[in-house]
Amino acid sequence: MLDERSALEFAAHLFRGVSDPARLAILRHLTLGDHRVVDLTEHLGLAQSTVSRHPACLRDCGLVNSRPQGQASVFCLTHPDAVMVLLGAAERLLALTGDSVTLCPVYGSAANPTQEVAAAVSDPEPFS
Repeated sequence: MLDERSALEFAAHLFRGVSDPARLAILRHLTLGDHRVVDLTEHLGLAQSTVSRHPACLRDCGLVNSRPQGQASVFCLTHPDAVMVLLGAAERLLALTGDSVTLCPVYGSAANPTQEVAAAVSDPEPFS
């Protein structure tokens, strides 16, 4: 069993893994099913170089698996139900906190603008 400090460090690593808007968009899209990098690039409207580097981080975090398909790799969620619960909980918490997260001087959108992933993250379909 982990002590509290170690458990908190592991949780922080998980949240850092999903903190990048492009990785979050990829995770959200993978809830719809398995995809290759080229599919994710097309569906999310992100640059291929942006999409290519993020699945490795998600795989290292244990959130994504890959399998070869021809010359490409197909990515899928390792724990789709748990990811859906996490995304749903995040949406509920964001609904409760309102502008506080957006206006946060350290982590809010004004502190760290990311225009490239705005369209990918603003998918109109909720996960809850």
